Amino acid sequence: MTYDATRRLLLTPVDREGAERSVLLRRLDLGLRPEPYFDAFADRLADVTGAPYAMVNFIDENRQFFAGLHTPDGTRHGGELGAAAAESTGAGSGRYMARDHGYCPHVVVRRKALVLEDVCDYPRFAGNPVVDEIGIRSYLGAPLLDDGSGLALGTVCVVDTSPRAWGRAGLTTIKALAGELMGVVRGRGHLLGPG
Repeated sequence: MTYDATRRLLLTPVDREGAERSVLLRRLDLGLRPEPYFDAFADRLADVTGAPYAMVNFIDENRQFFAGLHTPDGTRHGGELGAAAAESTGAGSGRYMARDHGYCPHVVVRRKALVLEDVCDYPRFAGNPVVDEIGIRSYLGAPLLDDGSGLALGTVCVVDTSPRAWGRAGLTTIKALAGELMGVVRGRGHLLGPG
């Protein structure tokens, strides 16, 4: 967890289910490498919302992994998002992000969608490293909820470097897309409960 000492705000939520989530992600073989289906889904997220960046993000106890990634230049490399992992040189290179960066950890812990039309309007979120390091100004994300365990495995999200009026329509859209993707994830194994 990260604190802003000047304002005493908890910037990264405490995740008491990280270890349990990590085990389930490994059993489902998720969050270890990029997958073409998840990349295509991220492309669809970007297309539907008009956002320059979109992710299918699985979060374990230590980091975030973009199993699906859409970037404006089409390279699918997360370096533009500050996601480059220095220690990683394999297929997943550039798709990792520290757990204290971004807003997806909040979505996972809360198990609720999050709409930030302008992150600078919220002191708790304006202090996130992605604001200064990358220039992120808006976020729209929804959790990938496993009905069987009750865990949020990760998120689907879109971000922009400009404020965006996502509105109720954006919230409805991102939640529906998260539900659709979980239908695919459920099909990966018998570990997940009924949809």
